[in-house]
Amino acid sequence: EPFVADEYIERLAWRTPGGGSRGGEAFDPKRLLEEFVNHIQELQVMDERIQRKVEKLEQQCQKEAKEFAKKVQELQKSNQVAFQHFQELDEHISYVATKVCHLGDQLEGVNTPRQRAVEAQKLMKYFNEFLDGELKSDVFTNSEKIKEAADIIQKLHLIAQELPFDRFSEVKSKIASKYHDLECQLIQEFTSAQRRGEISRMREVAAVLLHFKGYSHCVDVYIKQCQEGSFLRNDVFEDAAILCQRVNKQVGEVFSNPETVLAKLIQNIFEVKLQSYVKDQLEEHRKSDAEQYLKNLYDLYTRTTNLSSKLMEFNLGTDKQTFLSKLIKSIFIPYLENYIEVEIGYLKSRSAMILQRYYDSKNHQKRSIGTGGIQDLKERIRQRTNLPLGPSIDTHGETFLSQEVVVNLLQETKQAFERCHRLSDPSDLPKNAFRIFSMLVEFLCTEHIDYALETGLAGIPSSDSKNANLYFLDVVHQANTIFHLFDKQFNDHLMPLISSSPKLSECLQKKKDIIEQMEVKLDMGIDTLNCMIGQMKHILAAEQKKTDFKPEDENNVLIQYTNACVKVCAYVRKQVEKIRNSMDGKNVDTVLMELGVRFHRLIYEHLQQYSYSCMGGMLAICDVAEYRKCAKDFKIALVLQLFDTLHALCNLLVVAPDNLKQVCSGEQLANLDKNILHSFVQLRVDYRSARLARHFS
Repeated sequence: EPFVADEYIERLAWRTPGGGSRGGEAFDPKRLLEEFVNHIQELQVMDERIQRKVEKLEQQCQKEAKEFAKKVQELQKSNQVAFQHFQELDEHISYVATKVCHLGDQLEGVNTPRQRAVEAQKLMKYFNEFLDGELKSDVFTNSEKIKEAADIIQKLHLIAQELPFDRFSEVKSKIASKYHDLECQLIQEFTSAQRRGEISRMREVAAVLLHFKGYSHCVDVYIKQCQEGSFLRNDVFEDAAILCQRVNKQVGEVFSNPETVLAKLIQNIFEVKLQSYVKDQLEEHRKSDAEQYLKNLYDLYTRTTNLSSKLMEFNLGTDKQTFLSKLIKSIFIPYLENYIEVEIGYLKSRSAMILQRYYDSKNHQKRSIGTGGIQDLKERIRQRTNLPLGPSIDTHGETFLSQEVVVNLLQETKQAFERCHRLSDPSDLPKNAFRIFSMLVEFLCTEHIDYALETGLAGIPSSDSKNANLYFLDVVHQANTIFHLFDKQFNDHLMPLISSSPKLSECLQKKKDIIEQMEVKLDMGIDTLNCMIGQMKHILAAEQKKTDFKPEDENNVLIQYTNACVKVCAYVRKQVEKIRNSMDGKNVDTVLMELGVRFHRLIYEHLQQYSYSCMGGMLAICDVAEYRKCAKDFKIALVLQLFDTLHALCNLLVVAPDNLKQVCSGEQLANLDKNILHSFVQLRVDYRSARLARHFS
């Protein structure tokens, strides 16, 4: 515990009698002082004793430190001596090693010529046997030593190549004959081992044959036997993949150059099996059935490239991508050179057949309708001529547009784009895709949609026709739906093929021209609005009576609005709904605004034809209120504003003469021409009274 002086003195005082720390005891300062003095002396004695002990220990420590330092110095000297001895030993070892290596080289230099001399002596001995015409050595007569015989005969064959023919022709022929026999035996042995599945024996024989000319024949035999029983199913591509997978595991255990052997196997499969299979599948339909030919070509090419992708996993040498590409090209080049011509020819005939089959099902003979250019159509729109585009045609409600036809055409084109992407050379892909797109434009947009629009325009009835059926809006609705499908295929299937080529701008321009031409023709269908207005005129003329607004009994009017108003509003609501269903986007608002303005003009001019009593004016206001409700369905601010103003004008038919000026200066009528206001006031039956004329003047 740490030393605390106060506590120490307190304990000392407590132990001393008379220290005053214990209760009931008299305090004796002298005695306490005496105790303190004695204790201090004891502490001084103890301090001196401890100090002497410390000094003794310090001296002992210094002595031991000097001894330790001396010992360390001696050890350092010993270490230096040992290190020098190690260096000397290392140098001596290096010297001895150098001498040993030199001696080894000398021994090898002596031994190598000796071994060569021994080898040459053996070869000379075997050569003499061939020279004498009798092979006595065990190596040639013992079939189990075929490996050693092969090594000897291979060397003798090389030597024989350098001997003059005139003197050694006979021996050269014997050596060549033996060389050939051994080669055949080795290949036969390899074949037997392969059939037995003895991989180690195959590896030994292949290693011996590696130095023979017939090594390639050994590889050919291996490749041929590998394929035996491998192509028994209908799927030659799957069989080929399984075969290559199996051989890839084995070939490395047998041959020293497995990548070359595997590449040769793959080349053999492509050039023999696959090429024969592809030719059989394609030549059968090449001239008789273009559809099946194109389907087979696409399928076979796809399966071949998929097989190539699987084979990329194997080691086939340095540039396996180029190697496999050349193999695929060698098979399909006769068919890919004129692919796009076959594709376009098939697409053209198929599309024409789809359209003709549709028109035949409708018992419709397609007419040749004069179609001017876009500028001509725009000019006719500008002049607002209502002349029909061609001879008047009664379509009997038929739009001549078919979702089924469109789906079939788009499906054929989609498949054509997919084949084009797969089968076209990358440099020709944008050009070929554009040709397919042009076929789609010709048959879908021009021959089908455009023809239906032309027919629909030619079938629009004149504005004075009674009970006219407005089928053109149905044509617009279907054409709009079809064009959305066309645009989707353009973005989904054509754009990826041309997005990075100059053909992109050409395709976009072609599409823009198509849209513009169709929009111009749809604009020309605005004549349909004239027919709608004509129908409204017929309803009003047939249903509206003069007595509606000037009843004989002013006090006995039971109807809220006239029958003509009811029928017109029902007709208008039906047409508004039809327009909304037929169009989309801003076209809806544009057409409804035009119809709403014409509808307002019709009602305005219609109301100008009658005279109004007080009760008749109230009925006219009710009719206009109903027309205004109908106008709300248009959801066009301008149309609603026009009918609000017309409703305010109708108030002039019933307002008291004294209030005419106040009503005319109201918010809705203040900005109108005074002649318009006057024309409505004149419709009142009491207009000729001097009082009314005076108030309005």
